[in-house]
Amino acid sequence: MSTDDDLDIDLDDLQRRMDGAMASLRQEFLSLRTGRAAASMLDPIHVDAYGSSTPINQLGTVNVPEPRMLTINIWDKSMVGKVEKALRESGLGINPVVDGTIIRLPIPELNEERRTQLTKVAAQYAEHARVAIRNVRRDGMDQIKKAKAAGMSEDDQKVWADEIQELTDASIAGIDKALEAKQAEIMQV
Repeated sequence: MSTDDDLDIDLDDLQRRMDGAMASLRQEFLSLRTGRAAASMLDPIHVDAYGSSTPINQLGTVNVPEPRMLTINIWDKSMVGKVEKALRESGLGINPVVDGTIIRLPIPELNEERRTQLTKVAAQYAEHARVAIRNVRRDGMDQIKKAKAAGMSEDDQKVWADEIQELTDASIAGIDKALEAKQAEIMQV
């Protein structure tokens, strides 16, 4: 590799950005309902509480007492109605049952049509992550072009380009593997 620091490509930064795209994908996958209860299903839902948008897990304790049931034990009795309303309007397709300060969320079985829709949504999330990875790759290749203008040798350009491509290939393979696992989980009856 070149000894001039201005000719070096920051692979750590590229790797960190690719890892960020993968972490974002995993977070999006958590929001997909698979027919089994998971506390993470409620992460995207916020409630207008005390004058600000607050995640449900900051208003009560979320538990998974059974594979098809979530419960939320709301700490402040005055928030129960607001949490229930946020759950109904969330688009999760869950019908909350209020019992005092406890809200029960029975998770209905997914039908075949809904499972197929969810696998398509998962595929869209994965494609967005692939695009993000490719954008990071393009930024890395742009760094090589700038270094070429600053005097980087042809051999060094090839080495850097190969390393960036390896990072890209590994990240895309990770996305494909995560998508395959998520789709299998969604289709599991």
